[in-house]
Amino acid sequence: MTVTDRFIKYAKFDTESNTETGITPSTPGQMVLAREIEKELREMGLDDVTLDENAYLMATLPANTDKKVPTIGFIAHLDTSPDLSGKNVNPRIVKNYDGKDIILNKDTNVVLSPADFPEMLDYKGQDLIVTDGDTLLGADDKAGIAEIITAIRYLQDHPEIKHGKIRIGFNPDEEIGLGAHKFDVEKFGCEWAYTMDGGPIGELEYENFNAAGVKINIQGRSVHPGYAKDKMTNALVVASRLISLLPANERPEHTTKYEGFFHLTNVSGTVDSATVGYIIRDHDRKLFEGRKQLMIEVVDFINRLYPNSTTLEIKDQYYNMREKVEPVKHIVDMAFEAMEAAGVTPIVKPIRGGTDGAQLSFKGLPCPNIFAGGHNFHGRYEFVPVQSMEKAVEVIVKLAEIVANK
Repeated sequence: MTVTDRFIKYAKFDTESNTETGITPSTPGQMVLAREIEKELREMGLDDVTLDENAYLMATLPANTDKKVPTIGFIAHLDTSPDLSGKNVNPRIVKNYDGKDIILNKDTNVVLSPADFPEMLDYKGQDLIVTDGDTLLGADDKAGIAEIITAIRYLQDHPEIKHGKIRIGFNPDEEIGLGAHKFDVEKFGCEWAYTMDGGPIGELEYENFNAAGVKINIQGRSVHPGYAKDKMTNALVVASRLISLLPANERPEHTTKYEGFFHLTNVSGTVDSATVGYIIRDHDRKLFEGRKQLMIEVVDFINRLYPNSTTLEIKDQYYNMREKVEPVKHIVDMAFEAMEAAGVTPIVKPIRGGTDGAQLSFKGLPCPNIFAGGHNFHGRYEFVPVQSMEKAVEVIVKLAEIVANK
């Protein structure tokens, strides 16, 4: 089975995660996919195949050399983003892409165009896997899963490539920041690992945002609007006032590179009560703490205007893995070398987001991030070039070989 075949198979499983359920996995479809992959890994003859009640799936490719080689791991996540439906995903392969617009859905006039996404032109002549315009695609991170399994199959079929013990792990709920929470690092048993969860071909990352989630509850006072003077407190108006107090130029759509942001993720409610959700991101730990403090000050100000109306909950989600990976920088250097050996130009840059590798690094498993190949994650315009996935497979194989030869 090719990496493309595997990816399309996995993409059709509905594994959209959910922040509201409070269980692991957060949605049942993730366990359904995990069981399907577990079956595949057992049929491949891998050792130590385990799937726990929380949908953490692990397996081992034994070493084929007597040389003492570090045990390394490759990790990807089962879930897809709740930002857009992952149900009834219908992938389509656009062969030999000609550089023109791709009509994803004629009925709803959804078009994937290089006018909007000029990076498409980098893949002219290649084969692009796209959506039907109604759902996301799920290359984040089912491309990563497909690449890891395909690489392991290749190593099994080519015993002349010497490698040490390799562990693979697939986990739920990365998209809601919970992928590493119940990941048993001791059981995984690696000196270090790599998440195959990056974007376009060549990406190699060992820096990421510090991250926090914010939930703001606003209690208003609902009064008949005809008799509301000096009595009504409209929770939606309070929410609007609060949102306006945060710097408009520090939203995701106005920031890039190492710039952090406040991202409004949801607003819901009525006159009587409202809820506002934010995520806070910054690469610099000091600036990150400053952003959290600003959020506290804004809510305090709102409570001075509307006494006892508003409560704030801030939860740290993950931190910048750089401080854990930099002391073992050779693991990044080997990934860089593997990319070059596979004919891929490494693009080392900070992640404007996070991966399970960030949390795992702080749990004692240094874990840089390697490209999975996709673009426009979390939306209907997502696409992944077949050739990028194939190169990711080659990078995994080269990396296993390089580690064994050090």
